Amino acid sequence: MKGIILAGGSATRLYPLSKAISKQIMPVYDKPMIYYPLSTLMLAGIRQVLVISTPRDLPVFRELLGDGHELGMQFSYIIQEQPNGLAQAFVLGADFLAGEAACLILGDNLFYGQGFSAALRRARTAAEDGACIFGYYVKDPRAYGVVELGEDNRVLGIEEKPDKPKSNYAVPGLYFYDATVCQKAASLQPSARGEYEITDLNRLYLAEGRLHVELFGRGFAWLDTGNCDSLLEASNFVATIQNRQGFRVSCIEEIAWRKGWITAAQLYRLGQQLGKTDYGRYLMELAEKKL
Repeated sequence: MKGIILAGGSATRLYPLSKAISKQIMPVYDKPMIYYPLSTLMLAGIRQVLVISTPRDLPVFRELLGDGHELGMQFSYIIQEQPNGLAQAFVLGADFLAGEAACLILGDNLFYGQGFSAALRRARTAAEDGACIFGYYVKDPRAYGVVELGEDNRVLGIEEKPDKPKSNYAVPGLYFYDATVCQKAASLQPSARGEYEITDLNRLYLAEGRLHVELFGRGFAWLDTGNCDSLLEASNFVATIQNRQGFRVSCIEEIAWRKGWITAAQLYRLGQQLGKTDYGRYLMELAEKKL
């Protein structure tokens, strides 16, 4: 399975912050925002990742992430000229996926909670038989895609920003698909707003009876950093967790090391490259415990 991070768009809700820089480069406490979705793909065991972004912003992501070899990974990059919908990622990324299954995550989504890695493994397994989306209980789901559930959490339907939601389970920006996803995405027609909708893609799997859902429980955190308040909220959340526990949230270097993709010596060198920062010292301290 390969991964795609969709990090395009103009982020007008963050103006003037995002007038000159991608929101996925903005800091969420001590890391660029894109580290958080990247860490999710890594926790799912995905080592080949495609970053899709705008002509203006893609060079910055190349500079930040490189080709991935320092993490034992492979990064590729593709331009999205216009934000024509989430499902377009599978049209743009068809050559990259080359007929393999895929996980798509939005570049401004942050997930954190106990059991997350296990949930990702279950979703990846479920997607071998179609597709798997996630459900997150929210107080007011009208601003989201909403999944309707039946007995045994069977998916009955999906609605996009409904006035009268049939459940309180919003669909976050994290999706697992089988190898037919590019073919399905290419068959979609633009919606009334001129975009290739991810909800329409999910409905194709639903029509086949092959759309599964994984529900996040109480206490699990899903943060969408799309506006200034939510960006600050996410930074405060990460700061609280890290300062209380001493562990880093979504530390991509640590994940690569714990996955066995890089050695302790390589981890130590990555820490050295970050100079006398707390982040760099954290990596070196981790490595020294194993050297």
